[in-house]
Amino acid sequence: MKLILKEDVEHLGRIGDLVDVARGYARNFLLPRKKGIAATPKNVKEVEHQKRCIALQVQRERLSATGRAEKISAMTVRVPVQVGENGKMFGSVTARDIADALSAQGIDVDRRHIEIEKPIKDLGVVVVPVNVYRDVMARVTVEVVSAMPGEGIGAGKEETRTTAPKTEDSTEE
Repeated sequence: MKLILKEDVEHLGRIGDLVDVARGYARNFLLPRKKGIAATPKNVKEVEHQKRCIALQVQRERLSATGRAEKISAMTVRVPVQVGENGKMFGSVTARDIADALSAQGIDVDRRHIEIEKPIKDLGVVVVPVNVYRDVMARVTVEVVSAMPGEGIGAGKEETRTTAPKTEDSTEE
């Protein structure tokens, strides 16, 4: 019996595939679970039309993603980080930091699409791949800089302590 799959079925096919299966498998499993429909001429034409519409939509999305990837690849983002007295970073630059820096420049990217191969733990320039669309990749240049140029955290600052001012309620005895 010929069926058109309405969803992916493991070891059988993907959505929209025309498959030939045993009648019992179709009647007892695929049709009751609405995983497939009978391959009538009307249904075949409808599925072909849907495939063409989806292909056009994917083509438009890929074209849009390619333009977006070119914008991202042309960008250089600066990520300020806290460094110690020896120029050593506290922590590392994460995908969230890069996504925030990109969004500050007007490009919204989900942090899960930023692919950092190894942790960025040094100051300098790093090129990081960004997955814009299924197979469209961009490479953003990330410049990791000190948050306070010429100063580390706590460098040149003396520790000061303050005490709470005395109030009418507090009495010394």
